[in-house]
Amino acid sequence: MAIPLRTEAELEKIRIACKLASDILVMIEPHIKEGISTGELDRICHEYIEQVQGGIPANVGYHGFPKATCISLNDVVCHGIPSEDKILKKGDILNLDVTVIKDGYYGDNSKMYIVGETSVRSKLLCDVTQEALYVGIRAVKAGVRLNTIGKAIQQYVEKQGFSVVREYCGHGIGDEYHTEPQVLHYFGDDGGVILKPGMVFTIEPMVNAGKKEVRLMGDGWTVKTKDRSHSAQYEHELVVTEQGCEVMTIREEEEREGRITRIMINS
Repeated sequence: MAIPLRTEAELEKIRIACKLASDILVMIEPHIKEGISTGELDRICHEYIEQVQGGIPANVGYHGFPKATCISLNDVVCHGIPSEDKILKKGDILNLDVTVIKDGYYGDNSKMYIVGETSVRSKLLCDVTQEALYVGIRAVKAGVRLNTIGKAIQQYVEKQGFSVVREYCGHGIGDEYHTEPQVLHYFGDDGGVILKPGMVFTIEPMVNAGKKEVRLMGDGWTVKTKDRSHSAQYEHELVVTEQGCEVMTIREEEEREGRITRIMINS
């Protein structure tokens, strides 16, 4: 398994792309409200990436995907296709996943949003999923097995009474959208990979309120929970360091909360 170790020159370019990607998630938040379509949200993001950031929306045309973002509503686990027909309603939860290319390098992240107020269970699902991402991030440092990340996430999520999706995982990223390693969000076979400084990848747990099983819809992209329970996802892109990691898509709101920092020193 050939896992790229990024040079400092590469990391500087990746940091720029990651900052653009994280800025999208902040920019779009005021627009996420009752009555707007997911298609309109996607259009706003698309135009912002191209016209304001001078970047390229990585998702457009990727294996035929038609939009700049993936917007996954309620029981959609991932890869939801934005549409003018999908109008946000009070109580909806949604994940917006966006990847920006800048100077040939990729920044990839996602977060959950709640339209108004939602059910106690769905709010808890979002909170647990965000913390599951942070649990995974706190497990990262040079010298540990890759599957340490998934083990920590799975143990935390299941203890909270939720389930981890198995079919989709985090991935290596840099000057390509998807590279090795595959980052499982449960305890599984990692091929014996030991984390090394310079490895860049995403952690992006998908957590279901019900059972872990999913189904692929007829459009070939949209993935839903099999039992129609709600699903949530959070994602960050990071680079492994000797003592922990650098979270390159971190947002200011997260740093203020203090649950993670850009430079993580992990025990």
